[in-house]
Amino acid sequence: MTLRLVADTQDQLGEGPVWAAAEQRLYWFDIKGRRLHWLLPDRETRALDLPLRASAAAPLIGGGLLMATEGGLARVDPDAGAFRIVRPMTFDPGFRTNDGKIDPKGRFWWSTMDDHHGERPGALFRTDPDGATQVMFEGLHIANTVSMSADGTTYYLADSRLGTIFAHPTENFAARIPFATPQVGAPDGGAIDAEGFLWNAQWGASRIVRYAPDGRVDRIVDTLVKQPTSLAFGGPNLATLYVTSAWDGLDRALNPLAGSLFAFEPGVAGLPLPAFNGTAFA
Repeated sequence: MTLRLVADTQDQLGEGPVWAAAEQRLYWFDIKGRRLHWLLPDRETRALDLPLRASAAAPLIGGGLLMATEGGLARVDPDAGAFRIVRPMTFDPGFRTNDGKIDPKGRFWWSTMDDHHGERPGALFRTDPDGATQVMFEGLHIANTVSMSADGTTYYLADSRLGTIFAHPTENFAARIPFATPQVGAPDGGAIDAEGFLWNAQWGASRIVRYAPDGRVDRIVDTLVKQPTSLAFGGPNLATLYVTSAWDGLDRALNPLAGSLFAFEPGVAGLPLPAFNGTAFA
């Protein structure tokens, strides 16, 4: 399988790709560049500069995004250029949000981390459709691979600083079962496919790995960049896997494609995810 270049956006820290099915758009972030990108059905790209660092979003029923930012949750209308904090939150100095994703039950999961290499532990949050937001798990240094299985029985969550993906039964985060520990690089963002396999981008390893539900390595896909960051299925029938990347910390002259958006067709569709009911944040 060969990745193709979709958009040379030169993101310092590309992250948080999410497919908005109603709009047939892929959204993603440059966290450190404070920018939201989106890919239109005609393959053109657009961008919106943000007033805060943001990292993850859930498409809203009716359009727009609910976004996790360093200032709390925000509601964004990309086409209108409108950004509004709807749930102000205060994190410790030096902290920002990181990976996040809506789950098959329509709940938005998102995380925080210490921006200095995750030295201090952050937390995993869950925002429900009624607007209730709670801390689900503390003690994570760099939360990634925020993904739930289709049947809701397994929650996959990586701590990139520890280099391990954990599988948690039925959201029981006290039962932290090691699922996979890459021998090179660190586990980053992930996505679940329709067969229940977990795809994982691996920072520093120039690869994407598909894991079977039992943790077995099923497939390895080489990337065109050293630091792939996260994944999202999208496109017609969710047949395309999109890949974000980062140039942060690299010699850009030696890594000219770092920070671009890539894609490939893995031969299996993605797990459909719902839009978020954002009436509580209207």
